[in-house]
Amino acid sequence: MSATTFDYLMMQRALDLARLGTGYTRPNPLVGCVITHQGRIIGEGWHRQYGGPHAEVHAVQSVTAQHLLPQSRVYVTLEPCSHFGKTPPCADLLIEKKVAEVVVCNLDPNPLVAGRGIQKLRDAGIQVETGLLEAQGRQLNRRFFTFQEQQRPYVVLKWAETADGYLAGPYFQPVPISGELARVAVHQWRAEEHAILVGTRTALHDNPRLNVREWPGQNPVRVVIDKNLSLPPTHHLFDGSQPTVVFTYRERAAKDNLSYVMLSEAEDLFPQILHNLFQRHIQSVLVEGGPTVLHSLLKDGLWDEARVIRSRQRLGGGVPAPQMGLTGLQEHRLLGQDEVFCYRRA
Repeated sequence: MSATTFDYLMMQRALDLARLGTGYTRPNPLVGCVITHQGRIIGEGWHRQYGGPHAEVHAVQSVTAQHLLPQSRVYVTLEPCSHFGKTPPCADLLIEKKVAEVVVCNLDPNPLVAGRGIQKLRDAGIQVETGLLEAQGRQLNRRFFTFQEQQRPYVVLKWAETADGYLAGPYFQPVPISGELARVAVHQWRAEEHAILVGTRTALHDNPRLNVREWPGQNPVRVVIDKNLSLPPTHHLFDGSQPTVVFTYRERAAKDNLSYVMLSEAEDLFPQILHNLFQRHIQSVLVEGGPTVLHSLLKDGLWDEARVIRSRQRLGGGVPAPQMGLTGLQEHRLLGQDEVFCYRRA
């Protein structure tokens, strides 16, 4: 297919629709769908929540003139599924409706699909084109692609530092660093990721809740590193309010909404943690750990994004922020009095 400006606009519209499902479809990908007839949109939809109808289903159901579907062109951001999961195969739905053409942004790397959806459509006589706005689609679903292709969660590092490069006061004393707008942004980031991870020191000194009370969305799974089970059981992390996983070198029985994973002291810590999270189908993790956790992940290259909030205030001393010479700056913006730097690893 020789793509036209109209084709690009329709796929961009499908990508914009897909983004509306952020935080609700995990571990499924974000998918949007637009149906056109003779240069006019007649239906559209997106995958709204895990376990619910897929984007193609919502789009087909939104078409009031169903008799136009056999002459329609369908734009979808990810290859229609060909297997039965939580819902029936979307490829079968498009075949049933006898649509004329399907334009796909990205092929699905999930081994359960992996080209089978495309082949199913073509075998039914439907014209299929692929690769339109492919890079934008991979960027949108970077968590899903990393999870499928690298068999680990997508890792987002986050920290707030002062203008003179400190994360906290002396002896890890908590100090308010970022302003109100930045704090709200952090809660938005939490809602966008499947899990949130902290180390022992951060959990001990900050006693965080790690929820999204300042932003609409689902609370992430809390992940805590507590090698020797030294954290007080009265801390918020153990209140049972949301699923929590504790990685440790000591054995302890699980409780409601709280599980313990015993790691091997003979193996590297974070590969074990990421592998376990992958087995739990956790697609992404936001790391709000202290300098030890952040430095380890940066040093080992086990990260995909880093978001650094830098305030104007100075502490003059305390716990230093990671000093790893980050490259790959993707975004720089202001949030009130704070600066936000977003990096992406090549």
